[in-house]
Amino acid sequence: MDAMLPGVVFVISMIVMVKGADWFLDSAEKIGRALGMSAFIIGAVIIGLGTSFPELLVAIFAMLKGETEIVVANAVGSNVTNILLIIGVAALIARRMVVSKNLIDFDLPILAISTTIFVGAIFDGKVTFWEAIILIITYAIYFLSTLFFKEDEPVSEDIKAEYKEREEKEKERISTKVVVILLVGLAGLLLGAKFLIDSVIDLSVLYNISPAIISITAVAIGTSLPELIVSVKAARAGKAELAIGNIFGSNSFNALMVVGVPALFATVIVDETTLKIGMPVMIAATLLFVVAGISRRIYAWEGAMFLMLYVLFIGKLFGLF
Repeated sequence: MDAMLPGVVFVISMIVMVKGADWFLDSAEKIGRALGMSAFIIGAVIIGLGTSFPELLVAIFAMLKGETEIVVANAVGSNVTNILLIIGVAALIARRMVVSKNLIDFDLPILAISTTIFVGAIFDGKVTFWEAIILIITYAIYFLSTLFFKEDEPVSEDIKAEYKEREEKEKERISTKVVVILLVGLAGLLLGAKFLIDSVIDLSVLYNISPAIISITAVAIGTSLPELIVSVKAARAGKAELAIGNIFGSNSFNALMVVGVPALFATVIVDETTLKIGMPVMIAATLLFVVAGISRRIYAWEGAMFLMLYVLFIGKLFGLF
């Protein structure tokens, strides 16, 4: 039973963290509407940043435990998972995902630039304080540009109608229940992230597996579940723009903030597996995503190919191929 305990803690921590993220996002969205925030701000700021909270919290707790290798491994693994697994699944569900011109003009270059700067920072096997400053400033530029230059861009009629209907139904005051759920969700995120890192360290010792490998696979999948839920729901509803846009924002946040914030407090070390396997696959996945974005369509067969590449990635990490 003792040998099974870290695995049990890992699974429970992941469930608590994902459920906490769900409650936190739902409550934050209700509070945003009650405060009169626009549909775009709610989507870009609350939902966009909220889905990346698990990755950030995992990175912070990993840094506090001195396991800095987990930080970059989780960010790289999450970005690979977001593109190859989540977009792959979403494309299969939607059959064909059409990318809007706004995403091509703004988000696509930002993702390419973010990934390039991120790769430049981790290329030598570490992320220093000044590299962290560059990563965070880059994200600040992206975030401010999103707020001030995308606010007036046209939004599809179905999204406008959906938010208008929600606003009409939910013009109530911020209730105590909503605030309590928000706090409980945040507590779930914090506790889940803490015990998740503890269990990763225990599992790595127990099975003689690098914490970075566990992070780049199992932890990355778990922390990407909020993005998976959002993207799959959007794909089922025929809202490809939301499904794809969610991944653009999340990957930029992972590359710049999830690694940048912990590196402010200590030099973040990049493990050999992440450098030799994770980084090349992330670069390849991002290039494929950018090319698919330029063509403005992602078909089901492309989604299937993304999934096959993800299977190859996992196999290479564990020496199966």
